[in-house]
Amino acid sequence: MFRLAQAVARFQDQLPPLLPRQHKVCQQILACRTAALGGFQLQCDACGQEQPLYHACRNRHCPRCQQQASEQWQQRELANVVDAPYFHLVFTLPHELNGWARLHPRVIYQALFHSVWATLNTLGHDPKRLDGQLGMTAVLHTWGQNLSQHVHLHCLIPGGALADNGEWHPAKSSYLFPIRVLSRLFRGRMVSALREAADHGELSRVTQAGEVDRLLNTLMQTDWVVYAKPCLHQAETVVQYLARYTRKIALSESRLLDITAETVSFRYQDYRDDQRKVMTLTGPEFLRCFLQHVLPDGFMRIRHFGWLANACRGSRLPQVRQAIAEQKGQQATAANQGEAEPASG
Repeated sequence: MFRLAQAVARFQDQLPPLLPRQHKVCQQILACRTAALGGFQLQCDACGQEQPLYHACRNRHCPRCQQQASEQWQQRELANVVDAPYFHLVFTLPHELNGWARLHPRVIYQALFHSVWATLNTLGHDPKRLDGQLGMTAVLHTWGQNLSQHVHLHCLIPGGALADNGEWHPAKSSYLFPIRVLSRLFRGRMVSALREAADHGELSRVTQAGEVDRLLNTLMQTDWVVYAKPCLHQAETVVQYLARYTRKIALSESRLLDITAETVSFRYQDYRDDQRKVMTLTGPEFLRCFLQHVLPDGFMRIRHFGWLANACRGSRLPQVRQAIAEQKGQQATAANQGEAEPASG
């Protein structure tokens, strides 16, 4: 198997100066599971043969460290799953904002999290809809399968809301909210958040005169992409499904097909025609594409909201489980009473 570290070692010196966080990722990928990070010796009791075992870098952008992290995350999150269908929504940032995301990644990504939750929280509390508080786990991805810049948020949401009176209001259909409503509300929230950021000087690297107003006015006239995937029902399935997204990075090493003196080839899924394809890039261009997805230091790309938020999950999660159990019990009682009624006539 080809290793990402091979491409880093071969091509990083051919890149323009890297950002400090990108340089750090390169150095840690190179050092991962080598003597540079230290380790210990394993010795066979029978024959005395020794084998070195080196420490991992544990960097969240390192493909060799993500499998173990995914397994550990699944064990923790299984305790937070409730007995309800789960809805998977994907909110995509228009590609016209990619340039701003490169200049101000922390501001844009923060606004994306805030705007998506504001959208769902508003609809969740709508008395004509669920009339209660949702729970949500959201995961930021910045890439497409071909390593292009494609900023989007994966959201996994239990299908219902906790009302102020402690009751559980279940989602009444196979979708949580209408996609067109989600798209338009998300668009308005995100554009407002970006205007506010610009007013506070947080988009200072966007220097072209009038660009903020011109681009945001244009984007308000376009349809923003929100995608709904089929809902899930089994707890283990939910966690395994979400783990695919939470611990995923821009490129897994299983997709690397070849690394030559000049190029890197890798496999990707083209979702336009749902076909597997191969892309070959020059080594420096491949590395540039990979490193553009390194997140700002300390930026949390997995976040929990509503009654799943870290600050209140300990108290709210038992309430949600009790409310769901009571609601299901009432449904079962009503169904049994209906079956017990004698036929008329």
